[in-house]
Amino acid sequence: MARKNPLVSPILKWVGGKRQLLDSIEPLIPKCSTYYEPFVGGGAVLFCKQPNKAVINDSNAELINVYVTIRDNPEELIKILKEHKENNCEDYFYEIRALDRDRYAFQALTDVERAARIIYLNKTCYNGLFRVNSAGEFNTPWGRYKNPNIINETTIFAMHTYFNKANITIKCGDYRDALKGIRKGAFVYFDPPYMPISSSSSFTGYTAGGFSEQEQIALKEQCDALNAKGIKFLLSNSSCSFIEDLYSDYIIEHVSATRAINSNPEKRGAVKEVLIRNYELD
Repeated sequence: MARKNPLVSPILKWVGGKRQLLDSIEPLIPKCSTYYEPFVGGGAVLFCKQPNKAVINDSNAELINVYVTIRDNPEELIKILKEHKENNCEDYFYEIRALDRDRYAFQALTDVERAARIIYLNKTCYNGLFRVNSAGEFNTPWGRYKNPNIINETTIFAMHTYFNKANITIKCGDYRDALKGIRKGAFVYFDPPYMPISSSSSFTGYTAGGFSEQEQIALKEQCDALNAKGIKFLLSNSSCSFIEDLYSDYIIEHVSATRAINSNPEKRGAVKEVLIRNYELD
């Protein structure tokens, strides 16, 4: 294992991000030949562990495009982010946000322009909340921050170096496809959209689709298939009877996290989550 670079850290604030749970999650991750993270999101666990070989995936094409752009085109990305920083104001924010309302205008953007747009909106929108409506349009309002860290050059170059030095495969699609060809000796960390614990806490707005009860059951079946192959997995989810009953065959640990994102402000704060695994610690 190469020495970890402390400058490699999440570039985006993401729903359900795991930064505050790293002290609970990191000790549970075993040594492995290949690290898999099929719902990578903001990547807090990946960037904390910095494995030498990994397969990461997310169904959100805009998110994955950010990672591919940082890997391949950091200088051009930073140049466009500087333009966003210079122009940042409420009117400009809504102008950039509206680009996905015009399909032809949006398709005309380069991959780097799209990546810079997402980073800019993430740094300047309300609560750093990436949310799209049913049409897939970004719809979070302006955040009114005085001096948002839009460019974050140090993190971009650190992440660029990590992506290019390590053997990192970046995929965009269904989590099951990301696991195809997985072999014993690999390890999988699942951080799927959580089972909502109340109607107000349900948040699936970072993709135009949701993650239903049936999909939670399908994910459990995927975990069972990995377990049958002798492949270790760790999974995060909300602490609720549905999830705990579903995974009752496995080891379940309870942890507390503070969630700043909820459709009801009164529901933000400490929430119980679970970490589920199919292996004993060495």
